[in-house]
Amino acid sequence: MNAKPKERIILGIDPGTSITGYGVIKTVGTIPELITIGSIDLSKYEDHYLKLKHIFERTAGIIDEYHPDELAIEAPFYGKNVQSMLKLGRAQGAAIAAALSRSLPIFEYAPRKIKMSITGQGAASKEQVAAMLMNILKFSLTNIKLDATDGLAAALCHFYQTNKPVQEKAYNSWKDFMNKNPKRIK
Repeated sequence: MNAKPKERIILGIDPGTSITGYGVIKTVGTIPELITIGSIDLSKYEDHYLKLKHIFERTAGIIDEYHPDELAIEAPFYGKNVQSMLKLGRAQGAAIAAALSRSLPIFEYAPRKIKMSITGQGAASKEQVAAMLMNILKFSLTNIKLDATDGLAAALCHFYQTNKPVQEKAYNSWKDFMNKNPKRIK
């Protein structure tokens, strides 16, 4: 009797100090499915610390609503502006703290790794990532911010990185393959 494929729910977050994007997917076996996608608009907050509080509270709320099994988050990339990097790192820390407060395992991915796993190209644009996500997860993009699709991309990247098929048989050559699979040869 075959075991039922395990269901997982993955929350992906693209942290930002103006907009933090998120996406939630459900996976059963090898099939990912979109649950929700959205963004946390922080533009109405002038105080950086209030932005961090809001990121924490909204992330915790998303976790409480969708009960994800794991959090995949985009790692801050190296930039020339140290102050921007510091603020971005704090935004990431607020989302991570929310996940930790709910005992959620956290997985961090570099932006290039996320883009590579979705589009096959590490230097892909946000628009290219969004287009691939719409194709893979079968949804249309209307009034969705690209930060939200970046959060969704982090979730799908994590799924791809942790759902690699296990190779049961290793072959050293075609002759080895034929010897181990005589019924597949015609």
